[in-house]
Amino acid sequence: MWDERYAGEEFIYGTEPNTFLAENSHYLSSPVLSIAEGEGRNAVYLASRGLEVLGVDGSAVGLAKAAKLAASRGLNIRTEVTDLATYTPADQYFNGVVSISAHLPGEIRKALHQRVEKCLRPGGIILLEAYAKAQINRDTGGPKDVDMLMSKAALEAEFPNCEPIMAREIERQVNEGRFHNGLASVVQFIARKKA
Repeated sequence: MWDERYAGEEFIYGTEPNTFLAENSHYLSSPVLSIAEGEGRNAVYLASRGLEVLGVDGSAVGLAKAAKLAASRGLNIRTEVTDLATYTPADQYFNGVVSISAHLPGEIRKALHQRVEKCLRPGGIILLEAYAKAQINRDTGGPKDVDMLMSKAALEAEFPNCEPIMAREIERQVNEGRFHNGLASVVQFIARKKA
């Protein structure tokens, strides 16, 4: 599905970073892992801030566009095509993990979040924004399966070895291409791995 969605020339979620990420990128230091990177807008932004970034996604088509976007701006990002259901990053390797709209079935997401927590170095940061469960009745973006939507309580439980810096569910305007556009219910989560 994602290869097909990313197949055209258009960057379907735009080329600018997620605004929550941009506002909070000062928490991140190299190296950074960006999961469900898609067409590269967030990884390219982080690279523009001087960070070393690995963007992973299940879509080779999306990541090819990510590399093209980076090159068009004179930047370098690393990418890896992977199945997020089984992706296992190296333990205690990353200083930051970014997860923007990485919507997966609940059991797959919980297992991925366990592996993500392990890949963070002590003091490392997880920075995540996703559609909240209250988004289910809106048509401004996100999956139509409540199991793939997130909550503050679930994220706090899924990252038990991280101390929240910010954990909230809010409504905000999202303007990210034609698939994420309008008033949305989101969960925003930033946490630091305990030493």
